[in-house]
Amino acid sequence: MPKPSKLDDLVRSVTRDVIEHPRDLTRQYIERLGISRVAANNYIQKLEVKGWIARSGPSTHPVFSPGYRRRVGRRYDLQGLEEHIAWQQDFKPYLSLPPNVQSIVGHGFTEILNNAIDHSTGSSVFVWADQDEKSITLVISDDGVGIFAKIALALGLPDMRQALFELSKGKLTTDHSKHTGEGIFFTSRMFDLFDISANGLRYNHSAHSPNDWLQESDGIFPEGTAVFMQTALKSQRTTSEVYAQFTNAPEDYDFSKTIVPMKLATYGDEQLISRSQAKRLIARFDRFKTIILDFDGVSEIGQAFADELFRVYSSEHPDVELLPSNMTAQVERMWLRASAPRSS
Repeated sequence: MPKPSKLDDLVRSVTRDVIEHPRDLTRQYIERLGISRVAANNYIQKLEVKGWIARSGPSTHPVFSPGYRRRVGRRYDLQGLEEHIAWQQDFKPYLSLPPNVQSIVGHGFTEILNNAIDHSTGSSVFVWADQDEKSITLVISDDGVGIFAKIALALGLPDMRQALFELSKGKLTTDHSKHTGEGIFFTSRMFDLFDISANGLRYNHSAHSPNDWLQESDGIFPEGTAVFMQTALKSQRTTSEVYAQFTNAPEDYDFSKTIVPMKLATYGDEQLISRSQAKRLIARFDRFKTIILDFDGVSEIGQAFADELFRVYSSEHPDVELLPSNMTAQVERMWLRASAPRSS
């Protein structure tokens, strides 16, 4: 396997280098790499052409600044790490983002890094941010036990895939003293693309796709949890708008509404047919006031499943509103049949 070139090494640190050495960048590279002034200037020109560096001032005494491309990466020990300090000191100053996007990225950075600190049981975490002319990408990867295994163990779930489904509902936490369980749910809705890889599973939520999906997949890293977040720099989304989507504001500022992707309730080729599947699905529904059941990708459901969900559960929990959406004709028939009033 070929060794990384010196240019590749410089790309990893160029954003910090330029901010810390705006007037002596050439000398910095000469000393660090042990190269001539001509070679250092050649690297700087290549970085400038690729958008990593911008130059101003006279040609004899140029002043360098970050270009439209930014890259920052750092590995931390989890012991004693404070996520807000890492964001404020090590990442925020090196990025150039519109205010609403900066708020989203700051939220995602601190929320996911805090999860690694409090829940991963790992020893270290790697954080990487990459900005180009169109988007900002954030990756946070720890070396812990993996989020799906942690949730499955804490809740006594028989299958790690069920942990992912529970996570997609929101309000899921393995430690109520530290977390409300809302963070990952809201964070996933703030970014254009949100992806979690852990324990041989991968979950993906995209603002541009009607379906969340789950698949068995080897992660980029051999262990722990890796979270990938990306959003366009031109995004008009704001954190407050995302929160408002899932509350009954202005009357209710609680996290009272959620969207449940029913497709994630199926494992492999199984269909939603049994009461036991419905009971698995409705766990923690009573924490919400309104639940949108998104049946996109589900072609049919069974009578027992529909009865348990739409008749039994609804009659036992009249304060929880179930709103099915994206139903096929068959699913709609089963919903109407289960919801129809019964003669005494």
